[in-house]
Amino acid sequence: MRAIGQDTLGGPEVLKVVELDRPEPGVSEVLVRVHAAGVNPTDYWHRASGGLLANGPVPLGWDVSGVVESVGLGVSVFRPGDEVFGMPRLPQPAGTYAEFVTSPARHLARKPATLSHVDAAALPVAGLTAWQSLVDAADVRPGQRVLIHAAAGGVGHLAVQIAKARGAYVLGTARAAKHELVRGLGADEVIDYTVVDFAEVVRDVDIVLDTIGGEYGPRSLRTLRPGGLVVSLASPAETALAAQAERSGRRAGFTIVEPDQGGLKELAALVEAGRLRPIVDAVLPLAQAGRAHELGESGRTSGKIVLTVAA
Repeated sequence: MRAIGQDTLGGPEVLKVVELDRPEPGVSEVLVRVHAAGVNPTDYWHRASGGLLANGPVPLGWDVSGVVESVGLGVSVFRPGDEVFGMPRLPQPAGTYAEFVTSPARHLARKPATLSHVDAAALPVAGLTAWQSLVDAADVRPGQRVLIHAAAGGVGHLAVQIAKARGAYVLGTARAAKHELVRGLGADEVIDYTVVDFAEVVRDVDIVLDTIGGEYGPRSLRTLRPGGLVVSLASPAETALAAQAERSGRRAGFTIVEPDQGGLKELAALVEAGRLRPIVDAVLPLAQAGRAHELGESGRTSGKIVLTVAA
Protein backbone atom coordinates (compact mmCIF):
# COMPACT_ATOMS: atom_id res chain seq x y z
CA MET A 1 0.00 0.00 0.00
CA ARG A 2 0.98 3.64 -0.38
CA ALA A 3 1.62 5.62 2.79
CA ILE A 4 3.39 8.76 3.93
CA GLY A 5 6.69 8.16 5.69
CA GLN A 6 9.85 9.97 6.69
CA ASP A 7 13.44 8.89 7.25
CA THR A 8 14.30 11.67 9.65
CA LEU A 9 12.67 14.24 11.90
CA GLY A 10 12.30 17.69 10.42
CA GLY A 11 10.13 20.07 8.44
CA PRO A 12 7.32 19.25 6.02
CA GLU A 13 9.88 18.49 3.32
CA VAL A 14 10.86 15.20 5.02
CA LEU A 15 7.47 13.65 4.24
CA LYS A 16 7.36 11.34 1.22
CA VAL A 17 5.29 8.58 -0.33
CA VAL A 18 6.52 5.09 0.59
CA GLU A 19 5.38 1.53 -0.13
CA LEU A 20 4.49 -0.60 2.91
CA ASP A 21 2.93 -4.00 3.45
CA ARG A 22 -0.80 -3.84 3.97
CA PRO A 23 -1.50 -4.45 7.68
CA GLU A 24 -3.77 -7.18 9.02
CA PRO A 25 -6.29 -6.60 11.80
CA GLY A 26 -5.54 -8.22 15.15
CA VAL A 27 -7.93 -9.41 17.80
CA SER A 28 -10.76 -6.87 18.28
CA GLU A 29 -9.43 -4.77 15.40
CA VAL A 30 -10.69 -3.82 11.96
CA LEU A 31 -8.85 -3.01 8.75
CA VAL A 32 -10.08 0.23 7.18
CA ARG A 33 -9.62 1.23 3.56
CA VAL A 34 -8.85 4.92 4.07
CA HIS A 35 -10.80 7.38 1.97
CA ALA A 36 -9.63 10.54 3.76
CA ALA A 37 -7.33 11.48 6.62
CA GLY A 38 -7.52 14.68 8.63
CA VAL A 39 -4.41 16.76 9.38
CA ASN A 40 -3.81 18.03 12.92
CA PRO A 41 -1.19 20.00 14.88
CA THR A 42 -0.18 16.81 16.70
CA ASP A 43 0.93 15.49 13.29
CA TYR A 44 3.30 18.45 12.85
CA TRP A 45 4.74 17.89 16.33
CA HIS A 46 5.34 14.19 15.79
CA ARG A 47 6.87 14.84 12.36
CA ALA A 48 9.34 17.34 13.81
CA SER A 49 10.11 15.85 17.24
CA GLY A 50 9.01 12.24 17.28
CA GLY A 51 6.49 13.08 20.00
CA LEU A 52 6.25 11.66 23.48
CA LEU A 53 6.63 8.02 22.62
CA ALA A 54 9.61 7.72 20.29
CA ASN A 55 13.05 9.09 19.55
CA GLY A 56 12.49 8.89 15.82
CA PRO A 57 9.75 9.13 13.20
CA VAL A 58 6.40 7.42 13.80
CA PRO A 59 3.60 6.74 11.28
CA LEU A 60 1.61 9.96 10.99
CA GLY A 61 -2.11 10.56 11.10
CA TRP A 62 -4.94 9.83 13.55
CA ASP A 63 -8.07 11.20 11.84
CA VAL A 64 -9.64 8.69 9.47
CA SER A 65 -12.78 8.13 7.45
CA GLY A 66 -13.18 5.07 5.28
CA VAL A 67 -14.73 1.66 4.75
CA VAL A 68 -14.17 -1.50 6.79
CA GLU A 69 -12.21 -3.94 4.62
CA SER A 70 -12.01 -6.85 7.06
CA VAL A 71 -12.47 -7.58 10.75
CA GLY A 72 -10.34 -9.39 13.30
CA LEU A 73 -11.30 -12.05 15.79
CA GLY A 74 -14.01 -10.99 18.23
CA VAL A 75 -15.27 -7.89 16.41
CA SER A 76 -19.05 -7.63 16.67
CA VAL A 77 -19.77 -3.94 16.07
CA PHE A 78 -18.71 -3.69 12.39
CA ARG A 79 -18.58 -5.83 9.30
CA PRO A 80 -16.90 -5.38 5.90
CA GLY A 81 -18.48 -2.58 3.90
CA ASP A 82 -19.42 -0.40 6.87
CA GLU A 83 -18.50 3.28 6.53
CA VAL A 84 -16.66 4.43 9.66
CA PHE A 85 -14.76 7.39 11.07
CA GLY A 86 -12.63 7.81 14.13
CA MET A 87 -9.35 8.45 15.89
CA PRO A 88 -7.39 5.20 16.38
CA ARG A 89 -4.85 4.61 19.14
CA LEU A 90 -3.87 8.20 20.07
CA PRO A 91 -1.34 8.82 21.68
CA GLN A 92 0.10 5.60 20.22
CA PRO A 93 0.95 5.79 16.50
CA ALA A 94 -1.90 4.98 14.12
CA GLY A 95 -0.70 5.89 10.62
CA THR A 96 -3.87 7.07 8.89
CA TYR A 97 -1.81 8.80 6.17
CA ALA A 98 -2.04 5.54 4.20
CA GLU A 99 -4.31 3.51 1.95
CA PHE A 100 -5.14 1.10 4.79
CA VAL A 101 -5.01 1.36 8.57
CA THR A 102 -5.89 -1.00 11.42
CA SER A 103 -7.83 0.24 14.42
CA PRO A 104 -9.35 -1.14 17.59
CA ALA A 105 -12.99 -1.53 16.59
CA ARG A 106 -14.25 0.62 19.45
CA HIS A 107 -12.02 3.54 18.48
CA LEU A 108 -14.35 4.05 15.50
CA ALA A 109 -18.04 4.83 14.94
CA ARG A 110 -20.35 4.72 11.95
CA LYS A 111 -19.85 7.69 9.66
CA PRO A 112 -22.81 10.07 9.58
CA ALA A 113 -24.61 9.49 6.28
CA THR A 114 -24.89 13.24 5.74
CA LEU A 115 -21.10 13.71 5.70
CA SER A 116 -18.68 12.92 2.90
CA HIS A 117 -15.54 11.02 3.82
CA VAL A 118 -13.59 14.28 3.52
CA ASP A 119 -15.84 16.06 6.01
CA ALA A 120 -15.96 13.06 8.34
CA ALA A 121 -12.15 12.86 8.38
CA ALA A 122 -12.08 16.46 9.63
CA LEU A 123 -14.09 15.63 12.73
CA PRO A 124 -12.57 13.00 15.10
CA VAL A 125 -9.45 14.54 16.70
CA ALA A 126 -10.68 18.12 16.85
CA GLY A 127 -14.27 17.14 17.61
CA LEU A 128 -13.36 14.76 20.42
CA THR A 129 -10.96 17.34 21.84
CA ALA A 130 -13.75 19.90 21.98
CA TRP A 131 -16.32 17.41 23.30
CA GLN A 132 -14.11 15.98 26.03
CA SER A 133 -13.00 19.45 27.12
CA LEU A 134 -16.39 21.15 27.15
CA VAL A 135 -18.70 18.28 28.06
CA ASP A 136 -16.66 15.70 29.97
CA ALA A 137 -14.27 18.09 31.75
CA ALA A 138 -16.29 21.31 32.04
CA ASP A 139 -19.86 19.97 31.92
CA VAL A 140 -21.06 23.07 30.04
CA ARG A 141 -24.71 23.80 30.74
CA PRO A 142 -27.48 26.00 29.30
CA GLY A 143 -27.01 29.68 30.02
CA GLN A 144 -23.33 29.48 30.89
CA ARG A 145 -20.92 31.91 29.27
CA VAL A 146 -18.16 30.10 27.37
CA LEU A 147 -15.09 31.80 25.89
CA ILE A 148 -13.33 29.88 23.11
CA HIS A 149 -9.91 30.98 21.89
CA ALA A 150 -8.98 30.58 18.21
CA ALA A 151 -12.66 30.10 17.52
CA ALA A 152 -12.12 29.66 13.77
CA GLY A 153 -9.44 27.00 14.24
CA GLY A 154 -9.65 23.24 13.97
CA VAL A 155 -10.80 22.67 17.55
CA GLY A 156 -12.31 26.11 18.06
CA HIS A 157 -14.85 26.05 15.23
CA LEU A 158 -16.25 22.75 16.49
CA ALA A 159 -16.15 23.89 20.12
CA VAL A 160 -18.31 26.91 19.25
CA GLN A 161 -20.96 24.64 17.79
CA ILE A 162 -20.82 22.10 20.63
CA ALA A 163 -21.15 24.82 23.26
CA LYS A 164 -24.12 26.34 21.41
CA ALA A 165 -25.75 22.92 21.10
CA ARG A 166 -25.43 22.64 24.89
CA GLY A 167 -27.27 25.94 25.32
CA ALA A 168 -24.31 28.17 26.21
CA TYR A 169 -23.73 31.84 25.41
CA VAL A 170 -20.56 31.67 23.31
CA LEU A 171 -17.79 34.23 22.95
CA GLY A 172 -14.85 33.61 20.63
CA THR A 173 -11.52 35.21 19.78
CA ALA A 174 -10.54 35.46 16.10
CA ARG A 175 -9.08 37.82 13.55
CA ALA A 176 -11.56 40.23 11.98
CA ALA A 177 -11.47 38.37 8.66
CA LYS A 178 -12.85 35.30 10.40
CA HIS A 179 -15.62 36.97 12.40
CA GLU A 180 -18.33 36.22 9.85
CA LEU A 181 -17.41 32.53 9.87
CA VAL A 182 -17.41 32.34 13.67
CA ARG A 183 -20.75 34.13 13.96
CA GLY A 184 -22.15 31.83 11.31
CA LEU A 185 -21.22 28.87 13.51
CA GLY A 186 -23.32 30.34 16.31
CA ALA A 187 -21.02 32.56 18.39
CA ASP A 188 -22.87 35.34 20.19
CA GLU A 189 -19.84 37.64 20.43
CA VAL A 190 -16.51 37.64 18.58
CA ILE A 191 -13.46 39.56 19.84
CA ASP A 192 -10.67 40.64 17.49
CA TYR A 193 -7.62 39.78 19.59
CA THR A 194 -5.38 41.79 17.24
CA VAL A 195 -7.18 45.02 18.16
CA VAL A 196 -8.24 44.63 21.80
CA ASP A 197 -7.07 42.62 24.79
CA PHE A 198 -9.80 40.06 25.40
CA ALA A 199 -8.89 40.06 29.10
CA GLU A 200 -9.90 43.73 29.29
CA VAL A 201 -13.28 43.42 27.56
CA VAL A 202 -14.64 39.99 28.57
CA ARG A 203 -16.06 39.38 32.05
CA ASP A 204 -18.15 36.88 34.05
CA VAL A 205 -17.23 33.84 31.97
CA ASP A 206 -18.00 30.37 33.35
CA ILE A 207 -15.68 28.34 31.10
CA VAL A 208 -12.68 29.21 28.93
CA LEU A 209 -11.33 26.77 26.34
CA ASP A 210 -7.67 27.74 25.87
CA THR A 211 -6.36 26.21 22.66
CA ILE A 212 -3.27 28.46 22.55
CA GLY A 213 -1.39 28.37 25.86
CA GLY A 214 1.38 30.70 27.01
CA GLU A 215 0.00 33.93 28.43
CA TYR A 216 -3.51 33.08 27.29
CA GLY A 217 -4.06 30.93 30.38
CA PRO A 218 -3.24 33.56 33.03
CA ARG A 219 -5.01 36.28 31.05
CA SER A 220 -8.08 34.06 30.70
CA LEU A 221 -8.33 33.78 34.48
CA ARG A 222 -9.17 37.49 34.54
CA THR A 223 -12.30 36.86 32.48
CA LEU A 224 -13.73 34.21 34.82
CA ARG A 225 -16.40 34.63 37.44
CA PRO A 226 -15.52 33.16 40.88
CA GLY A 227 -15.53 29.38 40.56
CA GLY A 228 -15.08 29.55 36.79
CA LEU A 229 -12.85 27.12 34.90
CA VAL A 230 -10.07 27.39 32.30
CA VAL A 231 -9.62 24.16 30.32
CA SER A 232 -6.19 24.20 28.69
CA LEU A 233 -5.14 22.11 25.70
CA ALA A 234 -1.71 23.64 25.58
CA SER A 235 0.58 21.93 28.08
CA PRO A 236 0.30 19.54 31.03
CA ALA A 237 3.27 21.38 32.53
CA GLU A 238 1.12 24.43 33.27
CA THR A 239 0.65 23.48 36.93
CA ALA A 240 1.41 27.06 37.87
CA LEU A 241 -1.81 28.09 36.16
CA ALA A 242 -3.85 25.76 38.39
CA ALA A 243 -2.19 27.19 41.49
CA GLN A 244 -2.77 30.76 40.30
CA ALA A 245 -6.40 29.97 39.60
CA GLU A 246 -6.92 28.45 43.04
CA ARG A 247 -5.50 31.54 44.75
CA SER A 248 -8.06 33.69 42.96
CA GLY A 249 -11.03 31.42 43.62
CA ARG A 250 -11.07 30.07 40.06
CA ARG A 251 -10.10 26.71 38.57
CA ALA A 252 -7.79 25.52 35.78
CA GLY A 253 -6.97 22.12 34.33
CA PHE A 254 -5.43 20.36 31.34
CA THR A 255 -7.02 17.81 29.01
CA ILE A 256 -5.61 15.50 26.35
CA VAL A 257 -7.88 13.82 23.84
CA GLU A 258 -8.54 10.07 24.11
CA PRO A 259 -10.09 7.53 21.72
CA ASP A 260 -13.78 7.50 22.54
CA GLN A 261 -16.49 5.68 20.59
CA GLY A 262 -19.17 7.20 22.81
CA GLY A 263 -17.94 10.70 22.05
CA LEU A 264 -17.83 9.93 18.32
CA LYS A 265 -21.46 8.81 18.48
CA GLU A 266 -22.40 12.06 20.24
CA LEU A 267 -20.64 14.08 17.53
CA ALA A 268 -22.38 12.04 14.83
CA ALA A 269 -25.75 12.68 16.48
CA LEU A 270 -25.11 16.44 16.45
CA VAL A 271 -24.14 16.25 12.77
CA GLU A 272 -27.28 14.33 11.91
CA ALA A 273 -29.39 16.84 13.87
CA GLY A 274 -27.89 19.67 11.81
CA ARG A 275 -26.14 21.21 14.84
CA LEU A 276 -22.51 20.45 13.95
CA ARG A 277 -20.60 20.79 10.70
CA PRO A 278 -16.86 20.59 10.18
CA ILE A 279 -15.27 23.34 8.08
CA VAL A 280 -12.65 22.06 5.63
CA ASP A 281 -10.24 24.78 4.51
CA ALA A 282 -8.16 22.72 2.07
CA VAL A 283 -8.27 19.25 0.50
CA LEU A 284 -5.07 17.78 -0.90
CA PRO A 285 -4.08 14.34 -2.24
CA LEU A 286 -2.09 12.01 0.00
CA ALA A 287 1.12 12.66 -1.93
CA GLN A 288 0.95 16.35 -0.94
CA ALA A 289 1.06 15.71 2.82
CA GLY A 290 4.08 17.97 3.10
CA ARG A 291 2.17 20.83 1.52
CA ALA A 292 -0.73 20.17 3.90
CA HIS A 293 1.66 20.53 6.84
CA GLU A 294 3.03 23.79 5.42
CA LEU A 295 -0.49 25.20 5.16
CA GLY A 296 -1.38 24.06 8.66
CA GLU A 297 1.74 25.47 10.26
CA SER A 298 1.14 28.85 8.60
CA GLY A 299 -1.59 29.47 11.18
CA ARG A 300 -3.79 31.12 8.55
CA THR A 301 -6.28 28.35 7.83
CA SER A 302 -9.80 28.06 9.21
CA GLY A 303 -11.22 24.74 10.26
CA LYS A 304 -9.37 21.65 9.03
CA ILE A 305 -7.09 20.38 6.27
CA VAL A 306 -7.83 16.92 4.84
CA LEU A 307 -5.86 14.48 2.70
CA THR A 308 -7.76 12.36 0.18
CA VAL A 309 -6.63 8.77 -0.29
CA ALA A 310 -9.19 6.48 -1.98
CA ALA A 311 -11.63 7.82 -4.58
